[in-house]
Amino acid sequence: MGFAEKRVSTAKGSKGKVSWRARYLRPDGTYGSEPGFDTKKTAKAWAEEQEAAIRAGRWIDPDLRQTHFGAFARTFMEAKRKRGRTTGTRWDRLENHIFPRWEYTALSEISWFAVDSWQQRLDVEDVSRGHCVSLMSSIMTAAVDAGYIEVNPLFGRRRTRDTSGDAAKARPPKMRRDGGPRPEDAIQVAERLGPARGIHVLTTAFTGLRWGEGLGLHRDNTLLLRRQPWGASEFVCPILRIVEEYAEYQERDESGAKKGYVVQLEPTKNDGSTRDVDVPPFLARLLRRHLLDWPFERPFSTDSGKPWRRGNWSRAFRPAADGRPERERRRGVAYREAWEPILPGLDMRALRALHDTMQSELGVKEPLAFEAAGHRRPGIKRHYQKPTAAMRAERLEGLEDVFWKAMANAGIRALWGRIDLVKHGDEMISQISPK
Repeated sequence: MGFAEKRVSTAKGSKGKVSWRARYLRPDGTYGSEPGFDTKKTAKAWAEEQEAAIRAGRWIDPDLRQTHFGAFARTFMEAKRKRGRTTGTRWDRLENHIFPRWEYTALSEISWFAVDSWQQRLDVEDVSRGHCVSLMSSIMTAAVDAGYIEVNPLFGRRRTRDTSGDAAKARPPKMRRDGGPRPEDAIQVAERLGPARGIHVLTTAFTGLRWGEGLGLHRDNTLLLRRQPWGASEFVCPILRIVEEYAEYQERDESGAKKGYVVQLEPTKNDGSTRDVDVPPFLARLLRRHLLDWPFERPFSTDSGKPWRRGNWSRAFRPAADGRPERERRRGVAYREAWEPILPGLDMRALRALHDTMQSELGVKEPLAFEAAGHRRPGIKRHYQKPTAAMRAERLEGLEDVFWKAMANAGIRALWGRIDLVKHGDEMISQISPK
């Protein structure tokens, strides 16, 4: 049974101050203690509460409650392993934003009020603030599961948005155009980049592949055939099989120490991301030609067959979208013509978003739209509604029509000056219509 012990201070100047220490029997048979009570009664009551909690199976060791958030966060990161890119992003948020404030705070001292006040003052985008709070909440929930604290004070709480001063002002968008990028933009940028890089741009815009999925695409998974019953015949179309992707991230050891940046091949992001994506006829023709010319196993790689790093790709892509000045010819430097801007701020993520926008504009049915984008459709309907051959044919016809109209609007007939893309209506119809 819990009891209290009298403590008399012998410190200089304390004048023999009396306090009480609670003593209780721990689950392992040893006695635990908690000092600092003013009366014998309160110390004994506290000790009895601990023993009652132990008997009920809900006791939390007071020593574990005082564990620093940073120490437990490192335990969490080692135990809850994620894909390399996700792990790197989590460490970045911890080291750059969360640890400076919370690393040496005891788990039991973290409150929602303090966290909510802190996140409002973070000098990052609001979405990044939300990600920091979400990561903290995941760690605190793990601390509950591990028996360090009783409850997670962050769980289920809604963040306060800072609307004072400059926080209320809308941030300027990366691309200053209503409606976002157009298919004409993708075609013009692809034309400037040339066939080896331009085919990557067009594939992203007209299939919606993620950046890492495009890099991870293998030539053996390019232009396979989908065969699906359709009426009295079957629907046949070329596909891209997405089963892996490249991720670029800073590698770390088990303690979180940095080891350098790597570009690593990984499984796809989730079950919905592993998929077959139908390819429009024009793009299938371009990809066929590209595979004949390209000697490497990854169709969207560098000129040496290595996966692109984001910085290297950006150096090639940015001038094509943002424009560049003329460079005069001089000794050791070739002449370079000036490029007018097409759409400053355009990037590969925006091209993936363009594909989803086109699908919405074309009225692509939800089962197929979610599948093509690699998204897991929410709700019960994903179990009942499946993409049909008619849906697939409608989507491909729509994307094909969008491409040719955009080519006409851009004033381009032959991409890269060597591939004459004369539209073959009979070929398209034979691929996507029942016989």
